[in-house]
Amino acid sequence: MHNQHPRTDIQFNGRLLRHAPTWLKPYIMVMRMDRPVGTLLLLWPCYWSLFMASGGVMQMDSYVLGLVLLFTIGSFLMRSAGCVINDIWDRNLDKKVERTSLRPLASGALSVQKALVLLAALLLTSLGILLSLHITAILLGLLAFCLVVIYPAMKRVTYWPQIFLGLTFNFGTLMGWAAIEGRVSMAALFLYIAGLFWTLGYDTIYAYQDKEDDALIGVKSTARLFGEKGKLWVSIFYGISLLLFLGAGLWANVEPLFYIISVISYAYLFWHVKNWQMNVPENCLKCFKLNMLFGFFLALACATL
Repeated sequence: MHNQHPRTDIQFNGRLLRHAPTWLKPYIMVMRMDRPVGTLLLLWPCYWSLFMASGGVMQMDSYVLGLVLLFTIGSFLMRSAGCVINDIWDRNLDKKVERTSLRPLASGALSVQKALVLLAALLLTSLGILLSLHITAILLGLLAFCLVVIYPAMKRVTYWPQIFLGLTFNFGTLMGWAAIEGRVSMAALFLYIAGLFWTLGYDTIYAYQDKEDDALIGVKSTARLFGEKGKLWVSIFYGISLLLFLGAGLWANVEPLFYIISVISYAYLFWHVKNWQMNVPENCLKCFKLNMLFGFFLALACATL
């Protein structure tokens, strides 16, 4: 039974958020500042595109380095904004799921009004960064924001909400390329769709944590759709992602080291899928988090062009 009163001792993974004033803890949690995985999963595709479009780190000038900084900050801000939007959408559903019942909006530690003020601040700051980019990247950014807003509703209407997350989370590949070249090349499109299938894989793994609770409250996901065939489908998604990522390299005429690092990185991913325990929530979370390192290695591959 959930506490009916606002929680002031907000917990994360069974321990208090240390070193932060009590009033600040709900804001830290609703922005997921204590859970950086999502920010990195949003950031790595931006780096793939920025590094590949600039010809690798050895070719990067001060302008591109400035873009790397802007996209890094922007990824943090937009991931935080997306989490706030998600929690506003899901505050009543979150109360019914053990893993999410202590989220600030679900527990009552943060009001919807305060969350909206925080969201406005995050979006205005993000807009300031966006307006400093090329007009093509600005238009793409506005389209990405529309996806951020509608994504939380998808789990209510389709068993494929992971597709919409993939479409949203990988927009940085298109924006990064447009910020450098003023256009979206075919290589950027390959990266975008590769990221989409990568996201389909890792977010399906993540969804297996909640498949029983989701079934009880009527929330849809690929985890519920695939059932015991999850490993097969995730492997297919990762395999398609590999082919598309290599295709991006071919289109961009990259060096052989790119392919070596990429193939080894995907082998690492497939190995973890093979050992993934679909019905053990703790193992699902562990396998999901390993994608942080995978995304970094792909960024390293793009940096070596």
